Amino acid sequence: MQSIDEVKLEHFSNEHMKELDSFELPEEQAQFTALPSKYKEMTEGQHRVVFLRGNKPVGFFLLHSTDRVKEYSNNPNAMLLTTLSVNYAEQGKGYAKQAMLLLRDFVKSEFPSCDEIVLAVNHKNFPAQKLYAKVGFKDTGRRKIGPIGEQFILSLGL
Repeated sequence: MQSIDEVKLEHFSNEHMKELDSFELPEEQAQFTALPSKYKEMTEGQHRVVFLRGNKPVGFFLLHSTDRVKEYSNNPNAMLLTTLSVNYAEQGKGYAKQAMLLLRDFVKSEFPSCDEIVLAVNHKNFPAQKLYAKVGFKDTGRRKIGPIGEQFILSLGL
């Protein structure tokens, strides 16, 4: 478990499910991500991560060490971050930024063989692009076409 100020990152546990099921997102955000309730079943290599304020889940994302990572990086030690969301009622408080600042240390601790985190961000999702740039993600120059248009592939070295 890693923490900064009020936020800490933890692996998902069933005690988080009730709160995660109550997450809501406005339509303009929901087009870019998915609610945690969609991820009740995981496959091998998928890892649910919750960020907590105190003991209350305020955000969620997935880390993948599956073959899907190969679509984003040629690095065999990379992991893919997807589905980052913050419950609408908790937005604007800096929790996503704090969680992403904890990401490096969390991954180094929990997945020691990982040396890169990659993600795709939609070209129209300016708030997410700004967040990822602030916490050190770099544009790889690679592009992918997603369900709602072009995505920039970003990388964070560990």
